[in-house]
Amino acid sequence: MIDAERNLCLIRNILAIACLAIFLIACKRADTPHTIVYERVATVPGVGNIGEPFGIAIKDDVIYFSDGGTGTIRRIVTDGSGEIFASGLNTPSAIAFLPDGSLVVADSGSHTIKKIADDGAITIIAGVDGTSGDTDGLANLAKFNAPIGLAITEDGSIYVSDTYNDRIRRIRDGVVSTLAGSTRGFADGNGATVKFDTPLGIAVWGDKIVVADSGNARIRVVEQSGEVRTLAGSDERDLIDGTLSTARFVMPTAVTTDGLRRIFVADGNAIRVIGQRVFPFVETVAGDRRGYLDGNRRSARLNRPSGIAVGGDGRLYVADSDNRSLRIVTDAADERFTKPSVEPDDEPLPLATRWPFDPPQNPREIAGTLGEIRGDVKPDGKPVWFHNGLDIAGAYGETAKFIRDETVLDPHSADNFGTSRELLRLPLIGYIHLRLGRDKDDRTFGDPRFQFERDSAGNLTGVRVPRGAKFTAGDPIGTLNSMNHVHLIAGRNGHEVNALAALDLPGIRDSIPPVIESADLRYSVGDRFPFGWSDSVGKLTSDVRVLVTAYDRMDGNSERRRLGVYKVGYQMLRPDGSPVREIDWRIDFSRSPSNDAVRFVYADGSRSGYTPETVFNYIATNRVNGESAKEDFVDIKDLAAGMYILRVFVADYFGNTASEDFSVLCCEQP
Repeated sequence: MIDAERNLCLIRNILAIACLAIFLIACKRADTPHTIVYERVATVPGVGNIGEPFGIAIKDDVIYFSDGGTGTIRRIVTDGSGEIFASGLNTPSAIAFLPDGSLVVADSGSHTIKKIADDGAITIIAGVDGTSGDTDGLANLAKFNAPIGLAITEDGSIYVSDTYNDRIRRIRDGVVSTLAGSTRGFADGNGATVKFDTPLGIAVWGDKIVVADSGNARIRVVEQSGEVRTLAGSDERDLIDGTLSTARFVMPTAVTTDGLRRIFVADGNAIRVIGQRVFPFVETVAGDRRGYLDGNRRSARLNRPSGIAVGGDGRLYVADSDNRSLRIVTDAADERFTKPSVEPDDEPLPLATRWPFDPPQNPREIAGTLGEIRGDVKPDGKPVWFHNGLDIAGAYGETAKFIRDETVLDPHSADNFGTSRELLRLPLIGYIHLRLGRDKDDRTFGDPRFQFERDSAGNLTGVRVPRGAKFTAGDPIGTLNSMNHVHLIAGRNGHEVNALAALDLPGIRDSIPPVIESADLRYSVGDRFPFGWSDSVGKLTSDVRVLVTAYDRMDGNSERRRLGVYKVGYQMLRPDGSPVREIDWRIDFSRSPSNDAVRFVYADGSRSGYTPETVFNYIATNRVNGESAKEDFVDIKDLAAGMYILRVFVADYFGNTASEDFSVLCCEQP
C-alpha cells in the first residue's frame, strides 16, 4: 500500500512538472519584449538616506518603494532624483498598482490595506486601523494581522498575504474573504485545510497566485478555487538550484512574475528564478550570501532583499532592505548604473543610554566583547566564528529590558525558540539568550506583541513578533535563560558595530590595561622566530609575522573574566626608541568582521566560549577591519639595514594599551 502511494505521488509530481513545462512553453510569446541575460548587479542612485526599502513597484518607468523605517512611500523619477510620494504610514510593506493607477500598500503596523491617490492622499481599503484580528466580511470591519504581501489582478481584485494569520485573503467588491490557509504549519490541499507558515510576498501568475511561504521555505501556488500546491522547495533550507523537486530555498521573501511567466524570488540573500528555461528549473540569478557588493552577479552580495519587481525594460529591481538600497540586476552591457557601491550613512551614536536591566543606570559586568573567538581554532577546520556583540551579565530568570525605542522590521525578527540562543532582532539592536515575552517558568507576560503558538496539549511551541510591532526603552523583553547574560548586538544586520562605542552605558569604566601573556615572531612557513623575546636579536625579513597572546579586563569584572582586545598592531622604532613609523593597527574591531576572517585574526590554539580556558592568539601582522581581511607580514619596505625595535601593541576600546618589544636586525634591501 505504501509503495502504491509513493508511486502515485511520483506520478503526480511528474505530471505537475510536465503541465508546468507545457504552461511555460505556451505562455512564452515571441512578442514579449525585453528579454535580457542577467549578468550584473548595480546600485540605483537617487535613493538617498532611507530607513528600510521593502516593497517595490514600477509604473511608467518610475520606481516606487515603501520605506518601512520612515513610514513613507518614495519614488525615483525619470531624472534619477528621489522624492517622497506619501507619508504618515505605519511600517508599510508590499505595494502594487490598481488598474486605475492608484497605489495600494499593505500597511503592516496598522493592520490595514490602504490606497494612495496620485496626490498622496491615503484611504483605508480594508481592515480596522490599529486593530489586529482574523475576521472576514465587509472590508471596513474585516481584520488582518500585520499583512505584508500584496498582489492585484486585472479585474482589480486585491490578494493579501495575511502574514501572521498564515492565510491568503482576497478583497473583492468591498468584501474580504479567506482564499486559503488556517493555522501555522504546512499542508497542501484546499481552503481551510491548507497551512502556511508566515507567508510573505505574493504575485499574480496567470490566473493563479504564487506565494513565498517563508517559514516553510517553499514556493506555493494558489488557485482561484482555494486549492494550494507546492511548486518548489522542501523542509531542508539551503541555496540549491535544480528541478522543482530537488531545489532548496533558504527563506523566500518576495516574488514577482514577468511577461514570460517566469517567477523571480528574493530568497535569503539571493535572487532566484523559476522558469528561465523550457524545463522547469530553479536557478540563482544573483547573490548567495550577506553583504553589500556590486558587480558580476556571481560575486554580488545583498542583505535581506524584501521586494522585487520587473521593469518594462526587463531588468530586475530589488529592495535591498538591510543595505538600505535599491539594486538592479541587469545585463553586462547596461552602463546606466555604474556608480560603485556606497554604503548608507551609519546612524548617529549613541544608539542607547541605558543598561538592559533595572535600575537602568547601574553598571553590570561585561562578559564578552565584539570580535572574540567562539569555538576552538585547530587545523581540523571545525567551525569557528566571531562574537558579534556585547555580553552583559545578569541572574538566571532576571527580566531584561529594551534599551532603545524601536519598531520591528524583519518579518522573522524572533528566532531559535526554546533554545539557549533564542533572540529578537530589531533594526539597530539585537537581543540574544532570552525567554522572549515570558518568565523563567515559561509563563507568558500577556504582551500581545509576542504572538505564541501552542500544541494540542497547550505547550508553547513558538513565538513571533510581527513586523510593525513597536517597543519602548524599558519595556520587558523577556528573562535570562541558562546563559545568564543578555547578548546585545549593535548596528544593522550585516553592519554590526562595536557596542562599546554604539551604547553610552552609564557608569561603565575600564582603567585596566590589557595583558600580554606571550609574543613571538614566526617565519611564513610557520617556524618560530629563533630568538624569541627582546633580549636576543633576530634577522627581520619580509616573511615574518607577529603572534601575540593577550586578553583584556574591565573595572568591576571578576579576576577570571578574560575579554578580547579592541585593536592589535605593531610599530617599528630605532634603537633609541624614536619611532620610524606610527603604530600600524592591523586588527580593528570597531565593526564586526565576516566569519570568513576568523583565521586571519586567530592562530591555532585560540579558544573561547564553552571551554574552561580562554586563549586569544592574535596574528598581529594580518589586516582585518570590518569586511576587509588579508594575510600580511612585517612591512620592511623602505627600512635601511640596521638594528630596530619591533614593538607589538594591544589596546582596549577605552585607550589602555600594552606592548612588548623585539630587537631585530633588518637585512639589506634589494
